[in-house]
Amino acid sequence: MAWGRAGIVLGAVIVGVTALSGGQGDDARTPLGLPGLPAPLFGVAVIGNGERTGAVDAYGDVVDLRSPGPAGRPRVAVSSKRQAAGTVPLGSVIVVRVRLRDGRRLPLWRADSVQQRYVPETNVLRTVAWFGDESRVVVRRTGGQREVGVDRHWLHRARPLGRHAPQWARAMYRRSLLVLRALTDRRSGAVVAGVRDDWAYVWPRDAAAVTMALASAGYEAEAKRVAHFLVSLDLSAAARFDGTGAPVAGRAAQGDAAGWVTAAARAAGLDRRAAGLEDLDATSSQWHWRNRPDYQEGDAGDYLGNAIASGEKRIASAFVTARGLVRIADDPESGLDSAAAWVIRPFSLPSLYPAARTTLHRLVAASGRFGIVPSERWHGGDDPWTAPTAWTAWALAALWRTDRHEGRRRAARGDRRAALHLMVDLRRAATPLGVLPERIDAHTGLPTSTTPLAWSHAFAILALGELWPGRAGA
Repeated sequence: MAWGRAGIVLGAVIVGVTALSGGQGDDARTPLGLPGLPAPLFGVAVIGNGERTGAVDAYGDVVDLRSPGPAGRPRVAVSSKRQAAGTVPLGSVIVVRVRLRDGRRLPLWRADSVQQRYVPETNVLRTVAWFGDESRVVVRRTGGQREVGVDRHWLHRARPLGRHAPQWARAMYRRSLLVLRALTDRRSGAVVAGVRDDWAYVWPRDAAAVTMALASAGYEAEAKRVAHFLVSLDLSAAARFDGTGAPVAGRAAQGDAAGWVTAAARAAGLDRRAAGLEDLDATSSQWHWRNRPDYQEGDAGDYLGNAIASGEKRIASAFVTARGLVRIADDPESGLDSAAAWVIRPFSLPSLYPAARTTLHRLVAASGRFGIVPSERWHGGDDPWTAPTAWTAWALAALWRTDRHEGRRRAARGDRRAALHLMVDLRRAATPLGVLPERIDAHTGLPTSTTPLAWSHAFAILALGELWPGRAGA
């Protein structure tokens, strides 16, 4: 079998690829993909190590490339709005064109089949395409041998899961850590939500979860770096920030930011006085969570997640109903909210554990094959979200350990079963590369939004560590 090779090197110069011409106007249409694969020009994999970070589609095309750091300047950036509309101009993307024996030069989405995989324990990606009539395989590799060694050295520093963890759990844990490595600026600690325009910013809540995940996995220095970046932000200025810490216009400050950053600083072991956490605590009082947007990023309101993160003392009277914890204060019809999980982890409000357990078990019972939606009255369709699925699994796993320790074994078994159910959903929602999309098509299982999402992988790490805890220094 003859092999043709085309490669991309993530460095100062990109080599071995050409940009396809044509399709530049408003009438541009994204090409059709192969059966069972996402459409071309939609990122489904992340590459890089926190210096240069890129997003690659299912056909090996680079659709986003940023440096220095994942929150750096976009060298290539495909509009997420055009991705959703299916109108991506081909000339805006780095695409490999294969020269066939008859002289034609075709992109990989014109192949008979395409497969991708990461080089084991690395963020180096290999894309293989078969052109059947040619008996020819094209291999495209993003990254080099140096990256293989560096990634593996970094990954081997991680605290392992416990010895009873199944192989699928270990694989999800390792891939999730590598995703966080790619999405975290190795110098500043700025963590982006994803490598995609409108997502390549720092959300305090998302980055705080990454801090906790890194700390739990034994990456103390990295966790401290992210936490220091977070405590330097003006959390009242905006919902998201760029790689310098400057607020990004367009989305108002959210009511849970200060609470999440405080929790992240605690997880990273920052000194309260040196980090200025006394001032941060003042901004997280009950007066600052009301009439703010929450994690669903819609209209301002008095929401459960913001109240939990702020340390509001009257959650029970405002949010607890016979069915569980509802999303909007004093509105029993607003529906159960998966943010109820936060009273268990990371904010630990034991008096609300029974209401949270009731809430989460009801949401799990209504889950589909790929997880849960954020809340019962969610208006964003029926496509599951991986972050609420993973944070709910984390909370239920924590309840399992708490109940087992305190002798409530029957309740503990139910919580563990529910947590494992969600982790199976999450495993099913992952792409063949093992990365977690923000959302998944409830019918096809294909990603419908940013892939991978830092927040989802952070909660997956925390849930896995709760289900199969390892030993520090192991």
